Amino acid sequence: MIADCTGLILAGGESRRMGRDKTTLEFDGQTLLQRSARLLQGLFPQVLVSVRRPRGDVALPQVIDEIPDAGPLAGLCAGLARTNTPWVFALAADMPFLGPDPIRELAARRVECEAVVPVVKNVPQPLAAYYAVAALPALRAALMGIGKHSPRAVLQGLNAVYVDENELGQSDAAHDFIDLDTPADLMAARLDWNVQK
Repeated sequence: MIADCTGLILAGGESRRMGRDKTTLEFDGQTLLQRSARLLQGLFPQVLVSVRRPRGDVALPQVIDEIPDAGPLAGLCAGLARTNTPWVFALAADMPFLGPDPIRELAARRVECEAVVPVVKNVPQPLAAYYAVAALPALRAALMGIGKHSPRAVLQGLNAVYVDENELGQSDAAHDFIDLDTPADLMAARLDWNVQK
């Protein structure tokens, strides 16, 4: 267990490109939300689910976005405000291939920083990253301010450690951090998973 951290599943997206709530889609016998919850419950003593509005189908504690329809940054702020640990690992609920090893490897990099972010194919992955509760004021200021609210843009205002995919051990990071945005993505991921089994 990574005792000084809370797992936070970001499940409040609108899933526009998918056409339906991604978190309820089935992948290998579980919904994407259930799959994310199982992963994080094996790593952290507490797991929260960030949602836009309360959901009856979620058994875990829920946190509601501080500003409605403000994207994942609102969910991240809500989770950081609710946790009783100094760190949060935020994970988008649509990454079915991510396993525990990269998450543990990233945890080891949390030294004198406000965020630890994997970088895959030269692209930061802020929705599978560690954030210190100490970063909450800066994140809230970005959320309330004018300008870009994307997590990647907000990272520029934090003391962040970036971890290249080559530093994540034996992990196939390019594969591990695949996210599912469209029905075609889901179909390809299911085919990929069945080939691996």
